Amino acid sequence: MKLVVVGGVAGGATAAARLRRLSEEAVIILLERGPEVSYANCGLPYYIGGIILDREELILQTPESLAKRYRLDVRVKSTVLAVDAAAKTVRIRDAAGNREYDETYDKLLLSPGAFPVRPPFPGSDHPLVRTLRDVADTEALAGLAGKGGNAVIVGGGFIGVEMAENLRLRGMSVDLIEARDQILWNLDPEMAFPVQEIMEGKGVRIVLGDAVTAITPQNDGLLVSTRGGLSLPASFVLLAAGVRPDTLLARNAGLKTGLAGGILVDRSMRTSDPDIYAVGDAVEAPHLVLGKTVLPLLAGPANRQARIAADSMMGRTAEYSGTLTTAICGVFGLQAASSGAPEKQLKSAGIPFQKAYIHPLNHAGYYPGASRLHMKILFSPGDGRILGIQAVGAEGADKRVDVIAIAMQAGLSVGDLAGAELAYAPQFGSARDPVNQAGQVAGNILSGEMVPAYPDEIAGLIANGAVILDVRTTGEFTAGRIPGSLNIPIDELRNRLGEVPKSGPVIVCCQVGLRGYVAARILAGAGHDARNLVGGFLTYQAFQLKTEK
Repeated sequence: MKLVVVGGVAGGATAAARLRRLSEEAVIILLERGPEVSYANCGLPYYIGGIILDREELILQTPESLAKRYRLDVRVKSTVLAVDAAAKTVRIRDAAGNREYDETYDKLLLSPGAFPVRPPFPGSDHPLVRTLRDVADTEALAGLAGKGGNAVIVGGGFIGVEMAENLRLRGMSVDLIEARDQILWNLDPEMAFPVQEIMEGKGVRIVLGDAVTAITPQNDGLLVSTRGGLSLPASFVLLAAGVRPDTLLARNAGLKTGLAGGILVDRSMRTSDPDIYAVGDAVEAPHLVLGKTVLPLLAGPANRQARIAADSMMGRTAEYSGTLTTAICGVFGLQAASSGAPEKQLKSAGIPFQKAYIHPLNHAGYYPGASRLHMKILFSPGDGRILGIQAVGAEGADKRVDVIAIAMQAGLSVGDLAGAELAYAPQFGSARDPVNQAGQVAGNILSGEMVPAYPDEIAGLIANGAVILDVRTTGEFTAGRIPGSLNIPIDELRNRLGEVPKSGPVIVCCQVGLRGYVAARILAGAGHDARNLVGGFLTYQAFQLKTEK
C-alpha cells in the first residue's frame, strides 16, 4: 500500500511514524512544504525569549532521522499544489529540484495546519510586521528582538501573551493590543484578570477593546495607529490575532468543510472522500460540552488524531471522541489553565449552568511555599455534570485542570469530584484537595445547602433591600470591603445575631467563601434568608478591578 502524508509537525510526522510501526511493507511518503519536517512549534516563543538557547533543541526530527528509524521517504520543500481525488494523485512542486510532478496514493492524509491571520489594514504587509508560525519566523523575530526597542503585539491569545513575556525577558518594551475586552479568550474575564495584572506589573502595556487601523514606516521602525486614537512607535509588530485553518487544498479537492471553517472528518478522521484522511489544526472536531464542531488548534489533539488516523488507514478500529480544548499558558510565573467551556460560551450556546469559585492554597498551608489558586467550575444544574473548569495560580493549576478534564471526559459529576481519591502529602496538596473542594462547593449549591450570590448580582440585590454582611476580621474588613457592608466577625456572629436585619436577604461575604458558607448556615438556622457570596471578597474584587480596567 502506498500512503502519502501532506504536512509534518504534530499531525503529519506523528501519523507517518505510526503508519510505519503498523506496517513494514507500506510505502510511506511524507511531504512538507517547509525546510523542517518536525519541530517544537509550542516552544518557538521561548527560543525568542532566550530560555531555549540552542536552535537545534527545537528540531525534533529531521528527514535523515525519520528515514533511518522509520524508513520514511521524507521530502521537504515540497508543496502539494493539488489533489486529484478521482485519479488518486497529488501534484507536487519540488522547490529544491525546481520541478513539478505527480505522485499516486492508495490513501492520503492531510495535515496542512493553520496560518496566522494577517488583518487587511494598511501596512500589514511591511517587512517589520511579522507572524510566528515556523522556525524561520522564529529566527527572524529572535534577530529583531536582539536589537531592542519597542514591540507592538496585536492579539492577546496564547501566542500574544507568551510572546509578550519573552520579549520582556529580552529587555524590550511591549505594547499588546487586543480588540476584545480581555486577554486569553479561553478564560472568563474575571479569571483572565490576574494574568493581565501580573503582565502589567512586569511592564507590559495592555490595551483592550481597541484595534489597529494602520501601520506606517517611521524612521527605522513603524508607527502603529489604533481606532482609539493611539500612536505607538514600534521596532517591529507581531501579528498574533489568531489563525485560520489551511483548507484550500482540501476544498479544491472537493472535500467537505464545516461551519467552523475546517475540514469535516468522521470519528476515524476520514474526510468526505473514503481514501483521504485529515488531522490537526485544519480539521473540525466535536466539542464534548458545546455539542458542535470547533477548531481545537492545539498540538495535543493533533497528536492524538494522527494516531487514530494512522490506525484507521491501516484498517484498525479507532475513534476520536472529541475535544474539550484543554489548554494551559504560563506567563511570568503564573499558570492559566482551562478545559471544557467558559461561562460566555455556555451562555452563547444556551446551555443551562451553575458556577462556583474557590480560592484554595495549592498545597497544605503549614508547609512552606504555599500559594493561592483561583478556580472556577461550571456544572449542569440538573445532574451536576461538569461543563468547564478554569484555574489560575503560581503552581498547581495544571494538575487540577488535568484531573477535572479527565473527569469531564468520563462524564463524571461534581459529586464525583467531591469523593475523588487523590495523592496527598503536604508539599503537593491537601487532605481535601482543591479538586475535592470544587466538587464540594458545587455540590452544596446543587443540594440547596448553600444559596449562592455572585459579584455581578450584588448591586441589584442591594437595590432590592439585601444586606451585605462581612464576616471577616476587623483588620481584613478595614483593608477592603464591599461599600455599605456590615461587619460582624464570624466568631462573634452567634452572640450578635440581633444586629443582623431580617427585612431582606443577607448576602454573606468573607475572603474566599468558606467562612461565608459557615456564617450562612448559622444565619439560616436563625431564620434568615442567607446567601453566600461564592468565592468571597477575592472574586468580588476581581470583578471590580476588571470593570475599572
